[in-house]
Amino acid sequence: MTATLPQIASQIRRDIVRMVHAVQSGHPGGSLGCTDYFTALFFKVLRHQPQPFDMDGNNQDLFFLSNGHISPVYYSALARSGYFDVAELATFRKLNTRLQGHPTTHEHLPGIRIASGSLGQGLSVALGAALAKKLNHDNHLVYSLHGDGELQEGQIWEAVMFAAHHKADNLIATIDWNGQQIDGPTEKVMNLGNLEAKFTEFGWDVLVLEKGNDMDAVVAALEEAGSRTGKGKPVCILMKTGMGKGVDFMEGSHEWHGIAPSDAQLEAALAQLPETLGDY
Repeated sequence: MTATLPQIASQIRRDIVRMVHAVQSGHPGGSLGCTDYFTALFFKVLRHQPQPFDMDGNNQDLFFLSNGHISPVYYSALARSGYFDVAELATFRKLNTRLQGHPTTHEHLPGIRIASGSLGQGLSVALGAALAKKLNHDNHLVYSLHGDGELQEGQIWEAVMFAAHHKADNLIATIDWNGQQIDGPTEKVMNLGNLEAKFTEFGWDVLVLEKGNDMDAVVAALEEAGSRTGKGKPVCILMKTGMGKGVDFMEGSHEWHGIAPSDAQLEAALAQLPETLGDY
């Protein structure tokens, strides 16, 4: 029987906590919060070809992860959707792995098109790819994902202006709007203000996704965003999620941004996440 999107998401969340626990290193909070987005994108919305992997991505939709520290969810989604063997998830953050803590390209891991993790850069890359598709008369779309804390980087806003000016209307940028970053709530570290008004005034078409951890709502928002492309404006999805979603003791706290669960905590987490596709 074909797994449903929520079942796939449950398995990806299991992968995340197991990967981070195994090496006592990594970023589970944001990964868990963005699992529903990755599942909806890679298993429903994205028009992509996992094998053979084409670095240029011609005649495919492209995805760029800007907040590269949430690599666990990215690697799991890639493996589970067929880019590489699921068993390779067991090498996460180990010596000589292709699954580095932040995605890199020199290991030639299928699905990874840019090194990311230096926050603020991913939108510029996605924008370049979107404009290249226009020059190549390729009607496919470019998606990117960003953390809300990442919006404190100035390069983001340069790219936001550039995208609107050049009418990059084949670009869909999603903001993981969880209100948390490594040092605490974004409103206390550096308040982002009215993001909907900001992106609108910068010339973007903006959707607010209030339920970023509701699978049906995420799919609907991505499909709605796709329907708004090709109309002269880049599209932004402001996606409200809960950091650590799916594991009750991790939910909503910035403290799980970058720490690993203990043995007992792993056991408690896995008890909340049904195994659906088989653990690696």
